[in-house]
Amino acid sequence: MINPRYSLVIPAYNEEAVIEETYFRLTRVMQALNESYELIFVNDGSRDQTEALLGALESSDSNVRLLSFSRNFGHQTAVTAGLDHARGQAIIIIDADLQDPPELIPQMIEKWKEGYAVVYGQRRERRGESWFKKLSAALFYRFLNALTEVNIPLDTGDFRLIDRRVADILLTLREKNRFIRGLVSWVGFRQTALEYVREERRAGETKYSLKKMLRLSMDGLTSFSLKPLQFATGSGLLIAGLSSLFLLASAARLIWSPGATAFWSLLIALSLLVNGVTLICIGILGEYVGRIYDEARNRPLYILKSGVKKYQLRSERVKRSVR
Repeated sequence: MINPRYSLVIPAYNEEAVIEETYFRLTRVMQALNESYELIFVNDGSRDQTEALLGALESSDSNVRLLSFSRNFGHQTAVTAGLDHARGQAIIIIDADLQDPPELIPQMIEKWKEGYAVVYGQRRERRGESWFKKLSAALFYRFLNALTEVNIPLDTGDFRLIDRRVADILLTLREKNRFIRGLVSWVGFRQTALEYVREERRAGETKYSLKKMLRLSMDGLTSFSLKPLQFATGSGLLIAGLSSLFLLASAARLIWSPGATAFWSLLIALSLLVNGVTLICIGILGEYVGRIYDEARNRPLYILKSGVKKYQLRSERVKRSVR
């Protein structure tokens, strides 16, 4: 198959319990469309039998392509690798855990045929998740939307269809700390939502721990907003002003009441507050500097141990086409 109509990008990490069912459901949906397609599974350094199962599927089905990383590079990088190798005119990104229903893909394609360049799934309900996960996710999306200059739709993940034009532009954006849904929003074009109920996990456990969620949140925030830096500047000026006033008041009080000791306690408390705010500001600055360092090193986003890598030549063609 030279030019499939649709490319499905499916990142997978330790999904041996569900990967075959994912393949069967995706295949059933795509075959019903009676149009050419490819399933690009990206094995993100799985430590279980995910790679072996996908290898068997690739051998038995010419529509399946398998890319395997040399180690775990992360979900956003796995999505990027799939986009690098996708050949379709429309690319659908869907996780391998079946929480996002493959049966919604035909509706996405209908919206695409109506002229939308991006069709994203918007979660109306999240089943099988703890109250903490639901609350933190809701707060994250609203907090991010309030702070960023780009309008990132609320309650959305990476489950979406993107047009070939959008994918080609994304191929030129090679920043290291990636936030795909933000990049897709930044690119623009005509976009629309499809609401759906996110299902409970069929098997296995979530690959997004609290630590990874916080890291993804920081990637999204630092990639699309300078407001944390503005906060650091503003808080520094505010604390400096208040500290000056307090020192003047303390000096005056000590002149009039040399024996007073309460102000020394307040001074120590204020000093601790100033030091705390200073460390927070240094941490915010460090997040941005660390990302600059990642970009300066210019290491590849990922390394494939199997799967033919065709990105380099194609990337040059894409860069010329979007200028």
